[in-house]
Amino acid sequence: MHFDKITLLVTHYNRSKSLERLLNAFKATNCSFFDIVVSDDGSKPEHVAYIKSLHDKFDFTLVTAPKNGGLGNNINKGQDAVRSEYTLYVQEDFVPLPGFEKPVADGLRIMEEDSATDTVRFYSYLNYTNLKPFRDGFSEMVFDPWSTNLDKFPLYSDHPHLRRSTFFTKFGRYAEGKNPEKTEFDMMISYLQHKGKGYLYNDYKSVFDQINTSSEPSTMNNERQSWRKGDGVLLDIVRKLYRQVLFNYALFFKKYKY
Repeated sequence: MHFDKITLLVTHYNRSKSLERLLNAFKATNCSFFDIVVSDDGSKPEHVAYIKSLHDKFDFTLVTAPKNGGLGNNINKGQDAVRSEYTLYVQEDFVPLPGFEKPVADGLRIMEEDSATDTVRFYSYLNYTNLKPFRDGFSEMVFDPWSTNLDKFPLYSDHPHLRRSTFFTKFGRYAEGKNPEKTEFDMMISYLQHKGKGYLYNDYKSVFDQINTSSEPSTMNNERQSWRKGDGVLLDIVRKLYRQVLFNYALFFKKYKY
């Protein structure tokens, strides 16, 4: 299957073997794309050299950076290099699973038939709180502003998803100069503020798998304060109240479009 309207965008940082594993997995599916863009976030020279050596085996466009600019900068410059109508965004620690091409093709069809659809998601850490069954194994994610369940907020996620390559026009660019957690949070809120419409594949652990090895562990830094990570009933109550205030204040009183 050739996805002539989709560019595969892969963000990478210091995990060139993981990147090779992902590219091998896609090649094994016999699926191809309009283009593959690998956006590197100022990795160590040995990783950049290894990525460049992969050109002998894979056909992709490499976008480099002179120094680490953070998650926001890496996604921004990668998306800027996309020239197709749609973008399949996947981080380097994921791999496609057998049969992944059908949900992607079905998701693309949904987006082509409904111009109001902004994203179609293929992976999640949690089941979205309010799902409206649609078709082809997808459900629409419906945001309920009156719900007290904080799981209602991540209607947008950085996990593997298909989106329009004009994504920045509606939701703005990713925040730069911030830690990854804050960058993701800002885009999540911008997506809600600008009435993003998205679908989630119901069997969302069957399309992509996330793999972190001991030799190339996750590079996501957890910079939360200790009181936000500790255990205990009181701390749990404080955390939930804090997040309720933070999330709702951000949604209704701040602007997130860079």
